[in-house]
Amino acid sequence: MIDQVRRYALLGIAIALAGFAPLTSHAQAVYGSIFGTVTDNTGAVVPNATVTVTDESKGTSVTVQSNASGDYRVEHLIPDLYSVKVEASGFETFVATHIQVLADTSPKVDAKLTVGAAGQTVTVNADAIPVLKADRADVATTFTEKTVSDLPLSNRNFTSLQLLLPGAQPLGWSHAADENPQASQQIQIDGQAFGGVAYELDGTDNQDPILGIIVVNPPIDAVSESKIATQNFDAEFGKAVSAVVTAQTHSGSNSFHGSAFDYRKSNFNLARDPYTQFAPNATTGRFIPPGLYSQFGGSIGGPFKKDKMFGFGDYQGQRQKLGSSASMTVPSAHLVSTCLG
Repeated sequence: MIDQVRRYALLGIAIALAGFAPLTSHAQAVYGSIFGTVTDNTGAVVPNATVTVTDESKGTSVTVQSNASGDYRVEHLIPDLYSVKVEASGFETFVATHIQVLADTSPKVDAKLTVGAAGQTVTVNADAIPVLKADRADVATTFTEKTVSDLPLSNRNFTSLQLLLPGAQPLGWSHAADENPQASQQIQIDGQAFGGVAYELDGTDNQDPILGIIVVNPPIDAVSESKIATQNFDAEFGKAVSAVVTAQTHSGSNSFHGSAFDYRKSNFNLARDPYTQFAPNATTGRFIPPGLYSQFGGSIGGPFKKDKMFGFGDYQGQRQKLGSSASMTVPSAHLVSTCLG
């Protein structure tokens, strides 16, 4: 009886672990990786070379060894700038710097070692590293942190990035504000329904299963990068029909950084409507009713413990005052006494 209980317990554990297995592959949308081959100046592979990949802003590093074929791969890298250092006995040290790693991308950094003393270093800038995407076949557009922050998006709405893609078109209607408090835009891509767009935020499903819109619409200051794939998605995005919109949020670094903003729009410079605003308001003395739209917030990030622990936070608020004018006809006394009595 006890052996039977143990067998059932082991079976339950195995099923539970199998249920967690898809989460491992799904998390690939959050991270990037670096891979390559270590060779000498004759083209022969160099096994057992020490490869150190370092995050340039955080100072964290990962060390691996090249295999018998001279190949190496470092996975689960948070999107950032990295440097790669390759060391092997009897060879000069190889260093490649400023390698941009984005989510769901894998830059290839091949190290060609030169015979010499280990104390000598050969440094290669990331500009010399080929950018040909040979590890995946998806058709995608990547927006870097600078691109996301510099683009004049309407009301700083993250979902507006989709309109920069070929074949993207906004619908002429939208969900009611109480259904869509995040102001997600309904955008068709390549003629497919907007509900076919799959949203991912830091590797987590970010789509309303009923309305088909984004759940958390991240503030622009919080987005470090975004990738929108329109064809040949990875297998982990099986539910997508028209596009996959992934977004990564900022993390802290070894230096403090932040931002602050306040964008305001008012009715001050609007033209008057000659039919409803032909005379100043008796109370305010203004032709145009007052109106003000203000979007404000900020962000801050930095280290809790250098090279070990980091943090980032952001806030965005919105306030709006609306004014309107109208032209109405008040019934005369004669009309009231003859027709409305």
